[in-house]
Amino acid sequence: MSRTVYVNGDYLPEEDAKISIFDRGFLMADAVYEVTSVLDGKLIDFDGHAVRLKRSLDELEMAEPCSKDELLAIHRKLVEENGIVEGLIYLQVTRGSDGDRDFVFPSEDTPPSIVLFTQNKPGLADNPAAKKGAKIISIEDIRWGRRDIKTVQLLYPSMGKMMAKKAGADDAWLVEDGYVTEGTSNNAYFVKDGVIVTRPLSNDILHGITRKAVLRMAAEAQLKIEERLFTVEEAQGADEAFTTSASAFVMPVVEIDGVSLGDGTPGPIATRLREIYLDESLKAAI
Repeated sequence: MSRTVYVNGDYLPEEDAKISIFDRGFLMADAVYEVTSVLDGKLIDFDGHAVRLKRSLDELEMAEPCSKDELLAIHRKLVEENGIVEGLIYLQVTRGSDGDRDFVFPSEDTPPSIVLFTQNKPGLADNPAAKKGAKIISIEDIRWGRRDIKTVQLLYPSMGKMMAKKAGADDAWLVEDGYVTEGTSNNAYFVKDGVIVTRPLSNDILHGITRKAVLRMAAEAQLKIEERLFTVEEAQGADEAFTTSASAFVMPVVEIDGVSLGDGTPGPIATRLREIYLDESLKAAI
């Protein structure tokens, strides 16, 4: 069956969904996005995603297409219409179009475009990859300087994932000036002597919604956290490592650039944080 998607106020079969070829999201990657997970038919961390969406829009001086309450209603209707028990909802807002291509922004009264669609992902929470752990390679970070804005400029992260695939790995960590920034679509961490280390927030990395929640839960579990710069070599010498993202939650890392971490299996802290995150997030889901 065809999915029901949302385009600029209308719920449509996916094959009937259309956006102008002059839309700036299509021509200029002038757009932001969010991905919200659905577990047990409920939205995970919706408030966090809504707040970050507004921040991204504000940073790009882009108009909000609707209110937070309206956005929640759209999410819930799409979950219901498409029968999503476990999966994802992708949301994209673009600056829209005034009917032609131009580097200059369209007039302020040009309405933004908003698109949402679901992805059905049975077994999202019980992902076998989390029991196996991910193998990571490192690559140079050559993205633009405002990675804190969640734009659709994802060409280099896509290339990074393909570099990892060709190398027989699962993903890549990006390195700038000798230090790890983040993964292609996730925040990066390692654990040494019981201490969780991750890069501090700045314009250099995405301010992960799952990152925020996991660090809060780690602190509540009385785990020590250090937010600082770190190198690939330092991570290779760690006891364990992991990444966080809205779609993979907490994903253990077992190898970095061919070097196994610990005994080469998912570490206890990453495994426990995944369990805590899933449990607490389901309790708070809406």
